[in-house]
Amino acid sequence: MSIPAANLMTTLRSGHSTSPRLTWYGPDSERVELSGRVLDNWVAKTSNLLQDELDAEPGKAIRLDLPAHWKSFVWALASWQLGMEVVLDGTAADLLVTDTPDDGAGAGFEAVVAVPLAALAMRWPGELPAGVVDYAAEVRSHGDVFMAHNEPEAGLPAVRGSAGHTHDSLLDGFAAPQEPGVRLLVRAADGLEPGLSAALGAWKEDGSVVLVHPDLEVTGHLLENERVSRS
Repeated sequence: MSIPAANLMTTLRSGHSTSPRLTWYGPDSERVELSGRVLDNWVAKTSNLLQDELDAEPGKAIRLDLPAHWKSFVWALASWQLGMEVVLDGTAADLLVTDTPDDGAGAGFEAVVAVPLAALAMRWPGELPAGVVDYAAEVRSHGDVFMAHNEPEAGLPAVRGSAGHTHDSLLDGFAAPQEPGVRLLVRAADGLEPGLSAALGAWKEDGSVVLVHPDLEVTGHLLENERVSRS
């Protein structure tokens, strides 16, 4: 596989694989740190869930109806690794991933996945509408290594948001330029699309990301503790 997202995941799991690549600060003193290897593990499991349970394949569109969050970043990377188009503007798609499922959520979609955002959630807290997949309950049973059934083409759409990008321009067009080795602060309040763009730029340059929930103050102590080099 030669699409940029697949190459990026190879780099994240093999180069400095035990170093932090994504650190999340959330409500209630949540702090989640994912090394390159652990991030790749989550992405592989999610890609396998998509491919094996939801019939996802290159060229299909997946709408991420999620805030900027570490799990949203995992879903985007998993979708790109498969060669899918990540829809960030609320327009039509084949699959829906959401943190707010309701009885009408499945209309017009082949499948709907509910993602609980609490770090330690083992399943969706409460009843889900019929047919909605519980991400937290299902993802851990999937394999730690992803092998694509179909090789994606680099010219397929990768992002639909404020602008469109193909897979071959994901890291050179959608990703925001960053300095080599950056430890980048990303504010979740800026939104999912800017957050993904910033994070991809950091990872492309062998850097890492500190993602902070909108309700949390970005203090000097946090910046110093996380050795943030750009905020």
